[in-house]
Amino acid sequence: MVCEKDPLVQKVCELYEQISSLESLKPCKDVNMLFTQLVVTCMPPSPIDVTKLCKSIQDIRCKLIRLCGEAEGHLESHFSTILGSYDNPLHHLNIFPYYSNYLKLSQLEFNILTKNCTNLPTKVAFVGSGPLPLTSIVLASFHLTTTSFHNYDIDPSANSMALQLVSSDPDLSQRMFFHTSDIMDITNDLKDYDVVFLAALVGMDKETKVRVIDHVAEYMAPGALLMLRSAHGARAFLYPVVDPCDLRGFEVLSIFHPTDEVINSVVIARKIPITKQCSVEYPLAPTKLPNKCFDIEMFNPLNHVNLLEELDIEEQLS
Repeated sequence: MVCEKDPLVQKVCELYEQISSLESLKPCKDVNMLFTQLVVTCMPPSPIDVTKLCKSIQDIRCKLIRLCGEAEGHLESHFSTILGSYDNPLHHLNIFPYYSNYLKLSQLEFNILTKNCTNLPTKVAFVGSGPLPLTSIVLASFHLTTTSFHNYDIDPSANSMALQLVSSDPDLSQRMFFHTSDIMDITNDLKDYDVVFLAALVGMDKETKVRVIDHVAEYMAPGALLMLRSAHGARAFLYPVVDPCDLRGFEVLSIFHPTDEVINSVVIARKIPITKQCSVEYPLAPTKLPNKCFDIEMFNPLNHVNLLEELDIEEQLS
């Protein structure tokens, strides 16, 4: 059992107390400083297993993830507003302080995607796109240059701000669409997408995350890909963790854990055809993969990301 005496846990708890006492989580000197300290604390590779935290620390972790999500929303809204004031917002994306991280993460996700599909997707859904949909923008601009992106967010103001960013671009304005909807209300439309991306903060607690995954599993087309963001080690104090056992109805293909400043792990899974889900070969539970671990530098021709692929799914499912 991991408890308060662990130095990393102590530091995270101290930062939680300071962050939770703030009057507002909108960008300012104190907010920026505290969240930077939190990220720096949680970023180094760590053997900590958040499932073994004692209950009091589990409660703090859940609250901290929500605070991180709220702060991230304010940060994106702040910079989306600034970018929207330019004639060509997409020419100024580098003013966002984490833009380089999105470039690296999108490169990683594109490499993972192309390793696991024969043809590039023609139609993609991104769930939880927010006011600054950088993943969709970067993928559409540099990697999936003929793909249409359908961005879903429950917040109409977020979609309005996001639309403002791409409306002046002659290419992306024709390929990026924004839908104000709760993903739990989207059913048959999900069958139209070759790939569904699920943002890290869609479902900030375990139960909600699993409900969303089960919902998209019900309506996605057989063979379509689901890409999710998760977290590993101490980074799980910042974002929810997606376990392979959460992906019922999917064949888990790969899980990638970054070791640099890209915080999120990436999970990719394929929707199992209904006819196979009830077979012995394809049970309803997620398909197990053989254990393997190897350097995936080869997936990154730009050498931007130094990662390990960890596929110890057999152990997690047993």
